[in-house]
Amino acid sequence: MSQLQNIPENVHPDFDSNISKRHRSGKIWRIIFRISTVVGVIALAALLINVGNSTMGYAAVDYKIQPDELAINDIPLEMLHKDDLTYILRENVSEGLYENLNNEKPFSERSHDDIYNLVIANVAQPKVLGTWKLWNSLTDKNGVFQNAEEKYAEKFPDYEMQFINWFSKEFITNPQSSDPVQAGIRTAILGSLMVIAITIVFSFPVGVGAAIYLEEYATDSAINRLIQTNINNLAGVPSIIYGILGLAIFVRVLEPLTSGAIFGYVEDPTTANGRTILSAGLTLGVLILPMIIINAQEAIRAVPNSLRNASLGVGATKWQTIWSHVLPNALPGILTGVILAMSRAIGETAPLVVVGASTYITYDPDGPFSKFTVLPIQIYQWTARPQDVFRNIAAAAIIVLLILLFTMNATAVLLRNKYSKKF
Repeated sequence: MSQLQNIPENVHPDFDSNISKRHRSGKIWRIIFRISTVVGVIALAALLINVGNSTMGYAAVDYKIQPDELAINDIPLEMLHKDDLTYILRENVSEGLYENLNNEKPFSERSHDDIYNLVIANVAQPKVLGTWKLWNSLTDKNGVFQNAEEKYAEKFPDYEMQFINWFSKEFITNPQSSDPVQAGIRTAILGSLMVIAITIVFSFPVGVGAAIYLEEYATDSAINRLIQTNINNLAGVPSIIYGILGLAIFVRVLEPLTSGAIFGYVEDPTTANGRTILSAGLTLGVLILPMIIINAQEAIRAVPNSLRNASLGVGATKWQTIWSHVLPNALPGILTGVILAMSRAIGETAPLVVVGASTYITYDPDGPFSKFTVLPIQIYQWTARPQDVFRNIAAAAIIVLLILLFTMNATAVLLRNKYSKKF
């Protein structure tokens, strides 16, 4: 109130009451904003807890051959030397499967744990009968065991209760499989990384180049205003539309390029198929292109004109001014837009389904002209399966997707901070 004593006499008499009203209004909005923040944090925490709750817990497992029956001289299976484990594997699987496993990686170069896991997966052949979430497994262990006894004891008398962490090293390094115990996401991870790499390589230079032209070179004409309006509108187009565009252009019209036929990658051009990693990356590149352009424009527009004028005043050309002064100062803002765009692209499913992402593929992609799958497609495929165990590995795949996303975003943030300090 001491500040109010200095108010001139000609100030409106309601000035004091208006200040109080504005302060009350400010407090109300501050409370609303805090509540919104808390709700957002709670929603995110609930999501992470729900996903984490499904990544581990007790499971009822039945074996085709009990691991105890594979013991040699009463030595438990897990204690056997890897040469003995290799012998067990050779004697109990088909010759073709044994040769395939050896060709993939010679048994002499494999670790003990690796060969042990192969014996369990291919000889013992565990089958998951049912699973329980982590919370129930920790808080109601007796209830879980009793429930399993009632469900499976009569039909599967030799079943075992095991505490399984679905988010494991084997889960990350194994390829896809119809058996949830052996299923992994190595192929999907490689597919996601290759698709995102092509997306960024295509969309980043094109998007930044378009932003430079629109902000630094384009005049205020009807055509340029139309282009700017369309870019703003394209940023809100549903992703499925971009999938249809990618199917029509990249998969069909540009099939010789996206299939690799013009490079001799396909021996018979009649069998060329444009449903490849290259088509998927270009489709996602077009999808995020408007977002990159808009954010790059805002970053370039935020660079003070005095910096441009100073550069031009000492004799620099327009392009030298843009390259040496405008872009370095706008780069942190541009990278922020790239982070947002990349986060959207890595989680997209609809356009990739249209372009031709595989829902089941067991071999790793070996280049831009390979057939592919990605993590979101893999997660969708598993959640659509009726068995509960597939939801457990889907939750583990979600954790991997989040880690991959956070890692890529963190890298971009570090680059942004680096250039922010430098310039």
